Amino acid sequence: MESIEERILAGLDDEQRQVATTLTGPLCVLAGAGTGKTRAITHRIAYGVHSGVYQPGQVLAVTFTARAAGEMRSRLRDLGAGGVQARTFHAAALRQLQYFWPQAIGGELPGIVDYKAPLLTEAARRLRLNTDRASIRDLASEIEWAKVSMLTPEGYVAAATAADRGEPGGLDPITISRLFQAYEDVKTDRRYIDFEDVLLLTVGILDDDPRVAASVRDQYRHFVVDEYQDVSPLQQRILDLWLGGREELCVVGDSSQTIYSFTGATPRHLLEFTTRHPQAQVVKLVRDYRSTPQVVSLANRLLAARRPEPGVPDRNVSWPTPLELIAQRDNGPAPEYTECKDDDAEAAHVAARIRDLIASGVPAAEIAVLYRTNGQSEAYEQALSALGIGYLLRGGERFFQRREVRDGILQLRAASRTPAEESVPQLTRDILASLGYTSAAPSGGGAVREKWESLAALVALAEELSEARSGGETPFTLRDFVSELEERSASQHAPTVQGVTLASLHSAKGLEWDAVFLVGLSEGLMPISFADDQAGYDEERRLLYVGITRARKHLSLSWSLARTAGGRAHRRPSRYLDGLRPPGSGRTQAKPVTARRKLAAPATCRVCGTTLSAAAERKLNRCRNCPAGYDEAVFEGLRSWRLNIAQENSIPAFVIFTDATLMAIAEANPADINALAQISGVGRSKLEKYGEDVLGILGQGDGPA
Repeated sequence: MESIEERILAGLDDEQRQVATTLTGPLCVLAGAGTGKTRAITHRIAYGVHSGVYQPGQVLAVTFTARAAGEMRSRLRDLGAGGVQARTFHAAALRQLQYFWPQAIGGELPGIVDYKAPLLTEAARRLRLNTDRASIRDLASEIEWAKVSMLTPEGYVAAATAADRGEPGGLDPITISRLFQAYEDVKTDRRYIDFEDVLLLTVGILDDDPRVAASVRDQYRHFVVDEYQDVSPLQQRILDLWLGGREELCVVGDSSQTIYSFTGATPRHLLEFTTRHPQAQVVKLVRDYRSTPQVVSLANRLLAARRPEPGVPDRNVSWPTPLELIAQRDNGPAPEYTECKDDDAEAAHVAARIRDLIASGVPAAEIAVLYRTNGQSEAYEQALSALGIGYLLRGGERFFQRREVRDGILQLRAASRTPAEESVPQLTRDILASLGYTSAAPSGGGAVREKWESLAALVALAEELSEARSGGETPFTLRDFVSELEERSASQHAPTVQGVTLASLHSAKGLEWDAVFLVGLSEGLMPISFADDQAGYDEERRLLYVGITRARKHLSLSWSLARTAGGRAHRRPSRYLDGLRPPGSGRTQAKPVTARRKLAAPATCRVCGTTLSAAAERKLNRCRNCPAGYDEAVFEGLRSWRLNIAQENSIPAFVIFTDATLMAIAEANPADINALAQISGVGRSKLEKYGEDVLGILGQGDGPA
């Protein structure tokens, strides 16, 4: 009879098996996109547990998103290693900080602020600095970069000058240093800490208190770090303190997928791992099981085509030799390249192709539209809606915050207290039927369809988990399913919801779909206009690489020559497509985009100065693709409120307010009803129905009724 260890190793290729059976000493896994890195490291942990080399409670697996950590925990449970801790850096550090704070510092841990903006605004006011929402957001990002780079306000100026950080928020480095210190003072006065402080304080306690450090090191003996190319200096510091000089460390990463340098992430730790750990074994995972040979070939050629950009500062940027992926899947269709007249034509073309794919049998949940900036989503929302195709915005309302999902979990929890003979999937169907679930999807769209899709996602998850855990020693029960849902809710590890995904390239990292549409691939968007040195252009190339490697089978790349219908065709296809796209698919030579002259016309973009012609853009007073001047949290709060109202009244969300109107409200941040009435799209009847709710969300009223 096959042992459990043999079952764990079954199905792994030679390189994955090498990872799974290398249980001690430093190990560096260089894993390309789609090569099964999560499979390899979870099987490594499970193999170590079942072979007796690891004690489950002494293993800490660290990754970068709560969703990825939740997925890893779920896989480990399926492999019989449920006692292993899988967390983000922040979650692991916060847990330790909460536990050790009373004995190391004394008293209660200060409150953690969700958003820096209010405290930064207060700090700017103390210094009598003029700031707006857009500059506060930029300054918050700059302070986050400084803190994860372990800089103090005093050390910021020299480091920022050396790194050529420019003038975020329109402020020089010396002024930012003063603002940084004032922000820290405001936090101290209010007894708050921010997310970076969680890591910094944990580092401080581990560094200063040998008893705490010894306790943590006694608890955790083996470490696994995923996405190691995205580690910041601060995260590396806390990892070093956890290790305490030991070398029981496995890191997994790919320098070609470094796309978060602006947050302080650096692939340096991955690239220099064997220098720091000379005894480390290195395993390369290059067999791509995700994508067809056609997709893999394009991804390889994109990286191989990298050349120094002429006429831009290089700052001694290195380009590590990328992993060359080897496709393992059967052949598929060739990538499509489409040049369109304008943005709306591009969106209409993409929506039509999506309709055809769905008609051919590709599920809507297996299709994604990926773009460089969130401002590009509106055209695709409208184009898909016009064809009756459901979609979901990644980064919009969280799945577990939806009313029907919360109600469903409550009913499942209540039912789990009573023994039942039916299977978990059947019980889930029966229980959710009282909330509107049916075996067949409702006709039409709107709130009814959105509600059904949420409930259907819970049913599908019950079926998936029941099948995955059917071979366990104990049967999979409804109580087990409720526990899984509660843990997923805490980590925002949402199940798959039917609908085309609209997402930015950054937010698509770690995900995959059968069909991917990469849109807006023109100069100024890919690469983005503010990429101005070799490092910036290289990061944009890696970002496009990440987008390409999200596709399993169907891949479409498109761009438009003009922003609006009838507009001047001044755009050029992305330089990264030169030599990759076939002849005849558009222009052949991409040139860098120069700064546009601000036009002295009444309806012009307040960011770039381009004449505005689309109604939605005139409403926002800026181009659709120019940076927004609003707090993302405020905008998402408005969207969540709108969705709840739409579901309660069974009406389409856009009937309440369009996305363009919500953006205009978020950017204007009206202080009262009269100011709100001045915003285009807010008529008298909507003002009477929703005015107080909106002001409440903005913090200018009593709150939603």
